[in-house]
Amino acid sequence: MTKPAIVIRKVGADERAAWEPLWNGYLTFYKATLADGASDATWARFHDDGEPMFLLGAYVDGKLTGIVQYLFHRSTWTPGDYCYLQDLFVDDSARGLGLGRALIEAVYAAAKEAGCSRVHWLTKTDNAQARILYDQVADNSGFMQYRKVF
Repeated sequence: MTKPAIVIRKVGADERAAWEPLWNGYLTFYKATLADGASDATWARFHDDGEPMFLLGAYVDGKLTGIVQYLFHRSTWTPGDYCYLQDLFVDDSARGLGLGRALIEAVYAAAKEAGCSRVHWLTKTDNAQARILYDQVADNSGFMQYRKVF
């Protein structure tokens, strides 16, 4: 069997129809609902050069099958920014091809190029499959997240 051609690149402004099913798959996985207009605002931010938010896609044989969404933010602990890998999702049809790792590595490269001192992210403690990968590519900081939603 021939190995599929995999490309990691920015998702173009004309590719919303390909992004949306992956974004919705991610939201479904986490049982999340968004405020009206949130996806529209997010999509616009990805394609606004003045925003510190970014979107990369994993393309298998030309088809968008995975996404990673990340942003740069200030820190009180370093003069340079941090990079928050906010969302990572790979379609079921492309699991096992190494796309998750490739997308994380692409974020690492972008963060290094931007002068960030760290990349960090959150996942649910019961996201066992993803944590197998995460334990290979990063250190578990041991911190717990607390939040207040408004």
